[in-house]
Amino acid sequence: MRFPARRNLRLGLRGRLIAAFLLVAAISALTTAALTYQSARSAILKQAQDQAVDQFREQIANQFFALPPSTTAMKTICQELAGAGKPRPWIVFAEYGGLRASSTSRPVSTVITDELRRQTHANAHGSFQRVVQDGTPYLTIGMPVMFDRSGGQQRSGLYLYAVMDLRTESITIQAMVSAAKNGALPALAVAVVPALLAARSVLRPVRDLRRAASSMGKGRLDTRIEVKGSDELADLAWTFNESAEELERSVEELQKAEARARRFASDVSHELRTPLAGMLAVTEVLDEDADGLDPDTARAVRLISAETGKLATLVEDLMEISRFDAKAAELNADEVDIAETIRKTLQHRHWQDRVATELPDGVRAMIDPRRFDIVVANLVGNALRHGADPVTVRLLPDSGDGPLVVEVADRGPGIDPAVLPHIFDRFFKADAARTRSAGSGLGLAITLENVRLHGGTVSAANGPDGGAVFRVELPTGLLTAAPVVAAR
Repeated sequence: MRFPARRNLRLGLRGRLIAAFLLVAAISALTTAALTYQSARSAILKQAQDQAVDQFREQIANQFFALPPSTTAMKTICQELAGAGKPRPWIVFAEYGGLRASSTSRPVSTVITDELRRQTHANAHGSFQRVVQDGTPYLTIGMPVMFDRSGGQQRSGLYLYAVMDLRTESITIQAMVSAAKNGALPALAVAVVPALLAARSVLRPVRDLRRAASSMGKGRLDTRIEVKGSDELADLAWTFNESAEELERSVEELQKAEARARRFASDVSHELRTPLAGMLAVTEVLDEDADGLDPDTARAVRLISAETGKLATLVEDLMEISRFDAKAAELNADEVDIAETIRKTLQHRHWQDRVATELPDGVRAMIDPRRFDIVVANLVGNALRHGADPVTVRLLPDSGDGPLVVEVADRGPGIDPAVLPHIFDRFFKADAARTRSAGSGLGLAITLENVRLHGGTVSAANGPDGGAVFRVELPTGLLTAAPVVAAR
């Protein structure tokens, strides 16, 4: 199974943890600052307005009013009330019917709204309102002048209004906002330290897990993680250790079983080799005398001889493949003429009349002649058995630093695309119904191992004009003088 390449993440887990920590800190700081600002703002304004309303009501209660008042009397009252304003002076306006007066030269205020007038006329205890005009905040207070009559209070028709500047309170509130802003950045900077510590405590077991997984991927199955604490990450480390232990146990059992299977195949092959040698000698004698026997006996003798030969081939192939599995196969390289070596392979098996060749002379390389002979013989034999004439062997010399290439092609039906990935598997047969075959089922697997031993590659494909094409690529720089142990 192929896994996608690991992408380079722009923001790793550490960055995300720190960002999340700082985001929570920022939200907490902003929320706290906002709530504090709202509470302090309300407290400051409420204190100012409550004090002003109480003072204005008290000053009106202590004032003597002559009804109906004149404009001059109203102005005098406004000036007296304005001078007694607390916590700071205010401007006082008076309204009686159509008469208007104030403590200043302007009898009418643009800050006093119609809404405040309606509330003041309707409420015997007075009303107040905060107004912002031209960027300046004001507190406006409206009070009706009442007088006692027949045991109760009655409106006199005179209404007094006070306007107080709230810029001092606004400056105080703005100072609080600036202090909150100036304190937010240092708070976030300080929050980086616990964020780093928290990220480190979380990421340390994650890094340990990554290192352990990487170590196991490299074959060190005894890798374990130190379990610390009792949180979810500790549970993860504990689970990893249990899985690693189980995997190590399973792999050891599989390795032991595979070693036993290889030893069994090797032992059986060795044990069969001696009696097979005697059987081959006997079948050769029987083959020579088969013509003098009756037809049924002759057919039986030839069948025994053929099957004994197949068994001998299978035993030799099993012994050869077991040497590769045990990593005991050796490469005895020598500089040879490749074209001449291929011709000898074909002549030795009497295939020179059945196989066409394209072998340029003068191509020399360092190879193991015996193993190269096995490679060519297995590929040509496979083409003759399962392909169709003509079978062609081509030698493509290297150009510069390129590999040495040998191709074996036939004109048969080709290889089923579903079979191609398994063509070099051991004992694999493309036709499941073909239970009997002249080959052992190991020929292409042995070919693959021999090519790998040379440091080369072998591949199978279908040619553009039909038929199968096997391509062997060997490095030309194989200059090994001493035997080389196969490494798979």
